[in-house]
Amino acid sequence: MKPRARIAAAAAFALAAASASAQKTELLVYTALETDQLKAYTESFQKTNPNIDLKFVRDSTGVITAKIIAEKANPQADVILGVSASSLEIFKADGMLAPYSPAGFGELNARYSDSARPPSWVGMDVYSAVVCYNTVEGKKRNVPPPTSWADLTKPVYKGQVTMPNPASSGTGFLDVSGWLQTMGEANAWKFMDALHENIAQYTHSGSKPCRQAGAGEFVVGISFDFRGNDVKAKGAPVELIFPKEGLGWDIEASGIMKTTKKMDAAKKLIDWTATKEANEAFAKNFVIVSHKGVKASLPNLPANLESKLIKNNFAFAAKNRDRILEEWQKRYATKSEPK
Repeated sequence: MKPRARIAAAAAFALAAASASAQKTELLVYTALETDQLKAYTESFQKTNPNIDLKFVRDSTGVITAKIIAEKANPQADVILGVSASSLEIFKADGMLAPYSPAGFGELNARYSDSARPPSWVGMDVYSAVVCYNTVEGKKRNVPPPTSWADLTKPVYKGQVTMPNPASSGTGFLDVSGWLQTMGEANAWKFMDALHENIAQYTHSGSKPCRQAGAGEFVVGISFDFRGNDVKAKGAPVELIFPKEGLGWDIEASGIMKTTKKMDAAKKLIDWTATKEANEAFAKNFVIVSHKGVKASLPNLPANLESKLIKNNFAFAAKNRDRILEEWQKRYATKSEPK
């Protein structure tokens, strides 16, 4: 090829590349999904949406929720992906979400999405409380496996339990909200006072207590099912315990910010969350997913996990969140790990 022809070809290639790049849409996505989930989910989405790039701002549920509320006057995100339904209910009440019924919505279990039609948020999967118990350290320290939440208030567990701070962690908040709903407020705070006596540390991550138990730092870690299954699958000597009083739970849910200027691309991301392929990806992490046609099975979690969930009132959790967290911080924040 002659030099002039080579130059022309190179210029044409550069122009085509620039044109393709210019056609791509970047969505700013706020998420509380675990980092070890985001890569697989992004790859699944981009199989059918190669011209949409996802830029994530990721943190724990409490931090992401506070960030979105703080930005209410000038929202930055286009989409919220995989944040607790109890938080999405707050954003809905504040008029921050654009109601949208994704393609394939009829294939989803209605219990796990907003009840309004069209819904302001769409559920992806359910995550629930679990107790991670280190069998080796338990035997060594003469600390028996608990069978109930009440067991964890016994003197034998003093200094042997960690759990997430509900102000930082969605897992911590579903625990506290679940106890308040099932025990009644007076009894729940009495229970948490007694539990606090045995807590070694409140973490800012829902995953960390199970990892701590798995590593033998503490005997018991109050965590959530995804991380419990993951820690056990990687060989840690943990038994996963589902307290007999019932499990607090929440939904990893998604919604579109009303202020987005990229509505078409945002809708495509929510459409993806309702697909069978997306739910098959979710099912690699959770036993309960929204799509009625996807049946998950994880080796370390019970197939009947759904039957262990408490009756959950997301409106209660959303409406009372600030009050609950203020009271919790006043009583227990002295044992929280440094931020």
